[in-house]
Amino acid sequence: MKSLTHRAFTIVELLVVVAIISLLIAILLPAIGKAKDGALVTQSIANLNNLGKANATYGADWQDRQFTACADDYGSVAGVCGTYIGSVACPPQQILGWDAGGGLWGYWLGGGLCPGNYPGNCGNWIVYWPQEWASTNGYFGAWRMPNVKAFNDYVNGKFYDKVYWAPKDKVYLEKATEAMANPGEFSVPPNPPVYSTYCWSPAAMWSPDVLSSTTLDCTNAGKPQNCGPGAWRSPASSQASYPDLKTRMIEHQWLQNKEGGEYNPGFAGQVPWIFNQGYNSAPATLYFDGHVTLAGVSDAMEANARAKGQNAANSNMCAAGKGLWHSGTPMGSAGYYSNLGYDMLVASNYHVLTTDGIQGRDVTGAK
Repeated sequence: MKSLTHRAFTIVELLVVVAIISLLIAILLPAIGKAKDGALVTQSIANLNNLGKANATYGADWQDRQFTACADDYGSVAGVCGTYIGSVACPPQQILGWDAGGGLWGYWLGGGLCPGNYPGNCGNWIVYWPQEWASTNGYFGAWRMPNVKAFNDYVNGKFYDKVYWAPKDKVYLEKATEAMANPGEFSVPPNPPVYSTYCWSPAAMWSPDVLSSTTLDCTNAGKPQNCGPGAWRSPASSQASYPDLKTRMIEHQWLQNKEGGEYNPGFAGQVPWIFNQGYNSAPATLYFDGHVTLAGVSDAMEANARAKGQNAANSNMCAAGKGLWHSGTPMGSAGYYSNLGYDMLVASNYHVLTTDGIQGRDVTGAK
């Protein structure tokens, strides 16, 4: 009867196996990480596709208009809150939603012709404007809040829903996640409300005259109070002269091809990097024709330089308006915080200060 013999591994063979396994892990881990990152980007693109459908549904109800929180006649009093509320009307309120206990939350405007039980005051006026033109409130405005009730009713009726936050947004998504489980339209904590990852193009929410490139109107760029009573009236989506080249919504944070840490040290407190603060940033972007893609900041900068060159001899355009974005507004040439960029290469204000507003372009076609 034969006995079975067992042969053990030698230390050399064992080391070879370990080396092979380590090599396989080293090869596979980057691929797994890349696949995971790609899945997160795909989800962000899907979010923007859903928001694009909501924009179209909103437009169907509002004569093809781009979303706005402004009454059309704000310009009749040059956008002065106290005058409007005191002598024109009490505007529709910027409501966030009902909480689970039946409380109604919003950025209220009280006083004047508004009912006596309305809280709030003109300190909330900036949340009704597309954007402010000074850094008093961080260039804030309705462009940063696509999850307000006036628009979220066209999505799913909740302020806190995952569609408003990109899965790679570690800063705001983490703060908003707890509130998403609340059954109400709005959840009181966290306070203040968490801003969406996505934002509209504020340039496309103003009348095109507010960012006009013509020599006649250029001195009024970014000064809606000088642009007539229609300055605050949001344009129709069909006014987009280049719907495949004009951005409609974008990832506000720098999420793609990120190089810095989570927070921009140039800001006070813990504020994430912004999409236009990295030369290699490529935010997921929704255009007016409905397509969604990654739009490179460096590509936009090159397109802006080409546009300036092509428009150099055009005497009908002012110097500040000859590029794809306007440098002649009260925000100056640094515009939307591009002076706090991660690297010395980046200098971009596309999406925010698009020349001629909805009638302009943020990118161009093939080089």
